[in-house]
Amino acid sequence: MQLAKVRRPTGEAGVVMIEGAHAFHLDLTRKPGVATLADILHAPDPVRLARELLDTGSTSDQVGRLSILAPVDRQEVWAAGVTYKRSKVAREEESQGAAQFYDKVYSAPRPELFLKATPQRVVHPGAPVRIRADSKWNVPEPELTLVVSPGLKIVGFTVGNDMSSRDIEGENPLYLPQAKIYKQSCAVGPVVTVAAAMPPLAGVEINLTIRRGAATAFEGTTTLAQMARTPESLVEWLGKDNEFPDGVLLLTGTGIVPPDDFTLKSGDVVNITIAGVGTLTNPVA
Repeated sequence: MQLAKVRRPTGEAGVVMIEGAHAFHLDLTRKPGVATLADILHAPDPVRLARELLDTGSTSDQVGRLSILAPVDRQEVWAAGVTYKRSKVAREEESQGAAQFYDKVYSAPRPELFLKATPQRVVHPGAPVRIRADSKWNVPEPELTLVVSPGLKIVGFTVGNDMSSRDIEGENPLYLPQAKIYKQSCAVGPVVTVAAAMPPLAGVEINLTIRRGAATAFEGTTTLAQMARTPESLVEWLGKDNEFPDGVLLLTGTGIVPPDDFTLKSGDVVNITIAGVGTLTNPVA
């Protein structure tokens, strides 16, 4: 089962349950205390609750006809770095002086974790992500994204794009917040696959395709088997001496890095597909 946040014709946000190509609207007024997608995902049994909220008075819609929003309500969005060997190598290439630190992060018990976006900064599926005006080397980072409840339980999975300015981070690792956190630097969606419906993670494939006009400017693939850390360990570290009363989304790092001579350009279209979830598409502003 998948769940999605949608924009209704009235302009209001709603929630749908997706099965195959069909979306079924949920009536959130039927249960006290349930008003958002997050309320459903954070419930003890999201699948059961979603079925109880099925709006029997409405017919199903084709998923492709819906205006789908990022599946974020009030959650912060965090990210993990250097969780794949390919990412470690890329960071070392960016900044030779800091190579030892990236190597230590990759192999250390403590992961690199940072705040990526507040809810209002998250870009919806189909909306433009941006490259910084003061950067000349920019890439998308396709990442499996964990949907985590206030109790630090992984309740679902979605797709994330952690846009990055490699030249800024490479100049000085302390510039990472500026390389990672800026307007329209994070896209998430389009749907959430509930944890019980996700295929075994080790075999899940992630594909990145960047279109430039009619041509493919870059394409790459990896699998979650290449990730050096488990989702559970990342969530455990994120929750140390921290709390998330509204839940949290956690991007888990990337294993696909374009070559050093590649940079995004305005007009490119970024497609990130994760098996078991779907495809997140965003043009580049």
